[in-house]
Amino acid sequence: MDHIETAILNCYGIREAEQNMVFAARLTQHGHTIQNMADLMDLYRQSYSQKTVENIAGLPHPTVQKFMVITVAVVGASRRFLAQITRHQNEVKYMSASLQYSNYSGHAAFAIPYGIMKADKEIQDIYKKSCQSDLDHYAELCGLGIDHDSAGYATPQGLRNVLIISATPYQWKHMIGQRTCRRNTDETRIVMLQIWQRLYKLSPILFAPDLTGPFCQRGSCMEKQMSCQNPILKLWMPSDILKTDYPLLIRKEVSSHKD
Repeated sequence: MDHIETAILNCYGIREAEQNMVFAARLTQHGHTIQNMADLMDLYRQSYSQKTVENIAGLPHPTVQKFMVITVAVVGASRRFLAQITRHQNEVKYMSASLQYSNYSGHAAFAIPYGIMKADKEIQDIYKKSCQSDLDHYAELCGLGIDHDSAGYATPQGLRNVLIISATPYQWKHMIGQRTCRRNTDETRIVMLQIWQRLYKLSPILFAPDLTGPFCQRGSCMEKQMSCQNPILKLWMPSDILKTDYPLLIRKEVSSHKD
């Protein structure tokens, strides 16, 4: 978990998302003033304040947040994370490194779950040995002439992957709200918290904690009887949740910066 990296590939998309959101909202109220394309472009280019963004972002009208996509890269998350996050299909597109076309012989690495990072060295060694055994069998199959796609079935779920995710601002907020819930696996929460951190840095209004964070801190738990029974009762930033729930990652990050 301490080798997962995220990056927003089109940072300009945040600004365009805000502009398109404000423009779409204004369009609904100024249709009578638009007689030609020049009028429309004048409305599109009108300036706006961050207060305007805040007011519109808080409205229960998600369509205005769907006219731009934000593309994020995730390097180092496992293929188990890939299987989980791709359950989100509305307004989301994915591109992943392929087991069919990529040859991981001699290049593969695997993610170490947070629960195992916290465990004794003996347990860590058991996990690493298991993953390495699977990778060795994969390499052996490839060496015997088995195609990469077929040999890929021998790889562990923990095989590190490269993933590109493109989604509308509204869908990012929905995914983050759902996937930072404590009912999710640690890896999924860590990745989505990291993504939320980056989105918030670029647009602290559009991705504010009261609009983006776990559902429990924004009102009420959506899991009902399946609740984790450990809700976040105040508006926390993603960094607050990471520090509280994953302190080992924070210590490793601080240590690496010192080195």
